[in-house]
Amino acid sequence: MKSAILMAAGKGTRMHSDLPKVMHQVCGKPMLSHIIDNCRKASVERIVTIVGYGHEIVEAAMQNECEFALQMPQLGTGHAVMQARQLENEKGLTLVINGDCPCIQSETLEQLLKECEDADMVVLSAVVEDARSYGRIVRKENGNIDRIVEFKDCNEEEKAIHEINTGIYCFNNEKLFKHLKDIENKNAQKEYYITDLVEIFNRNGLTVKATIAKNNEEVAGVNDCYELSLADKWMRAQINEKWMRAGVTFVNPDATYVGTDVTFGHDVTLYPNVTLTGKTHIGNGTTILPNCWLENAVIGEKENV
Repeated sequence: MKSAILMAAGKGTRMHSDLPKVMHQVCGKPMLSHIIDNCRKASVERIVTIVGYGHEIVEAAMQNECEFALQMPQLGTGHAVMQARQLENEKGLTLVINGDCPCIQSETLEQLLKECEDADMVVLSAVVEDARSYGRIVRKENGNIDRIVEFKDCNEEEKAIHEINTGIYCFNNEKLFKHLKDIENKNAQKEYYITDLVEIFNRNGLTVKATIAKNNEEVAGVNDCYELSLADKWMRAQINEKWMRAGVTFVNPDATYVGTDVTFGHDVTLYPNVTLTGKTHIGNGTTILPNCWLENAVIGEKENV
């Protein structure tokens, strides 16, 4: 069994919005929808979304997409995972993914699941030029993870490390739920942190690995509307490149907006300032002229729209 726990309980105060953060849209769909879609593409069978602030909104929008567990109050990432009690008796592998990482791709999740076949915990890490205030990955001589050190606790040697924690993990599910209860809240915030499982697993002789993300933009979290725009821009570029390589002509890719669920026939041409969203399909040989907006439209063959 492959499962996933999606962390979506926070309000996202830096968004300055009443809408739950994970419901803000990237390329025409809520951030959470993109993560669920890519989990499904990676053959994940059960998805539990941890909800909190505005949970009624999230549950209504995603009611047919996943299961839910309520985190109230919100006492840290470890506490969030503890709420997914419906998974505690499952065997197999479980992904834990922040709900504000809409650009994560199914291929990366598949890589993480594969790495965890011979480990008990795998952390998805990233190597960055400016590690800033991210938690650092400290490895053992054999390459496995020794610990994750939060920036405020780093010494000078650890601050020089450029490999950081992305907040995305894969676990042996039985080991995960066995050791969640070992996490303590002995910190200033009185919260339970999932990163504590690295040292807990090591202490119990379990294997903790890290695999490095191939693309840093893919694992970037969204904390405000500026970062939301960066995620949208990156995803839009991926979508446009995919369709251009499949034979669709974009007269100006930077001024053409194509949603994730849009499909095309062959010999299609898109002029600038075109927006295609929803489950729109453009038939063979059709040209979409400038300043056209289509949503859930089906356009036939050899049309000029």
